[in-house]
Amino acid sequence: MSDVKLAAQTRTEFGKGAARRIRRESRVPAVVYGHGTDPVHISLPGHELLLALRTPNVLLTLDIEGKTELAIPKAVQRDAIKGSLDHVDLLLVKRGEKVTVEVPVQTEGELAPGAFILEHVLNTLSVEAEATHIPEAVSVSIEGLEAGASIHAKDIKLPKGTTLAIDEDAVVLQVLAAQAEEPAAEGEAEGDAAAEA
Repeated sequence: MSDVKLAAQTRTEFGKGAARRIRRESRVPAVVYGHGTDPVHISLPGHELLLALRTPNVLLTLDIEGKTELAIPKAVQRDAIKGSLDHVDLLLVKRGEKVTVEVPVQTEGELAPGAFILEHVLNTLSVEAEATHIPEAVSVSIEGLEAGASIHAKDIKLPKGTTLAIDEDAVVLQVLAAQAEEPAAEGEAEGDAAAEA
């Protein structure tokens, strides 16, 4: 998994006005919490943070006033229109510590020939992994699957050291037969038109 180093600045001003000023400086307000410590309010460089968050569950090495902390993103708030970062909640972690995270589910291969639809019941899989070895994603083969087939959480091969944090019988993917819309009979369409006239 990725490990990104970011220089953090502690902040003492709070509220919307202070947050706007921070964003005008191309920084993002954030809060770091965990391990029973008091939350620490910081700001982070906006562009670098935006690039880092493209990787799910990225491990961040924060330099907070000369002290190095490891953290993972827990909640990310974005501007609904611009897509820019508004605020980030970060969870402190330690090397060797296990954390529960949501990991994206990726598919490989093609369904069997025919009119089939692949439904993602779960787009992410809840897993427990060491904080410094969180998988970026899990892959599932859908090669040759037909309507009625389903893949459960227990069917997905997880990287070493990673375990499921949800019910192993939870359905992750299922294959459905495509439903063709039946065209309206010509007689019915003509009758409707006559009724409207």
